[in-house]
Amino acid sequence: MTNQRIYRVAVLGGDGIGPEVTQAALDVVRAAGVSIDPTPYDLGAARYLRDGFVLDDATLDELRGYDAILLGAVGPAIGDTRIPGGVLERGLLLRMRFGLDLYINYRPFSGVAGSIAQGCEFAIVRENTEGPYAGEGGTLRRGTAHEIATQGSVNTRFGVERCVRYAFERAAQLARPKLTLVHKTNVLTFAGELWSRVVAEVAVQYPNVEVDYNHVDAACIYLVESPGRYGVIVTDNLFGDILSDLAGAVTGGIGYAASANLNPARTGPSLFEPVHGAAHDIAGTGQANPIAAVKSAVLMLEHLGEAEAAQRIARAVQDFSGDVTSLGTAGITNQLLERL
Repeated sequence: MTNQRIYRVAVLGGDGIGPEVTQAALDVVRAAGVSIDPTPYDLGAARYLRDGFVLDDATLDELRGYDAILLGAVGPAIGDTRIPGGVLERGLLLRMRFGLDLYINYRPFSGVAGSIAQGCEFAIVRENTEGPYAGEGGTLRRGTAHEIATQGSVNTRFGVERCVRYAFERAAQLARPKLTLVHKTNVLTFAGELWSRVVAEVAVQYPNVEVDYNHVDAACIYLVESPGRYGVIVTDNLFGDILSDLAGAVTGGIGYAASANLNPARTGPSLFEPVHGAAHDIAGTGQANPIAAVKSAVLMLEHLGEAEAAQRIARAVQDFSGDVTSLGTAGITNQLLERL
């Protein structure tokens, strides 16, 4: 049985199918016996188009007071050019990651039946607040024939080490403890050397964990040809972003992929979201697959200490065998509720 604590959860349904899959996840969490007090926040593309609001300091401070944040999906419809590139990504998503110190992006993958990675289970641990996404860089002589654009990759010893340690902790819990560093050390010699050195130093404290290294281009091949070789992949912000989308594709599609943006130090709330986008083309049709959002809620419950409820939902998802296309959002959700 779960305890009777009521968890305060900020719910950012967002755009497109985001509110639909988020509601399904909340219904499943409640059915598992966990008490939650959700507070909706109107943030995303629709809000920006309505009044230009993205995320201000006051709202970010409000979010700090919650036990967790559950996000659906954020973004405009494909082809809608009314929102300049980077406005939502930097102003909302990255601002929450940086402002709430969500320094770990944890994405577990399990190959569904019929996928390239059927039967394989592995995870990607991505450093979430540094790398090329930190915003270091700029332009000179913009708009001229001599324009210069620079984009730096920020890698601190502090940031790399706390990410690597988290990855080793995850790897140590596996039946076959294995950690693979993915980078491009032959070209990105300064950043790559820091990552390699930190992994080697931390590995001494985890003698039971097998340690490996792949260049990022090789890892893309291996994820398609032999995904079972991986246990936990640890990598930087950019490589982790790319690899986790590929991992979602080979394990059955990003409609099944869950994501946790974690603050393991618990100095603020962590944020949980499906990997998929807003899919405006099917919004309101009842066709959205809520499984990725439900699996993200499982990660949320694990982080909150509701292990039993998380395991029950995870088993219900694992045992699900229906046709997601014919069942639709309501049908999938109802089958999961019945299993709980």
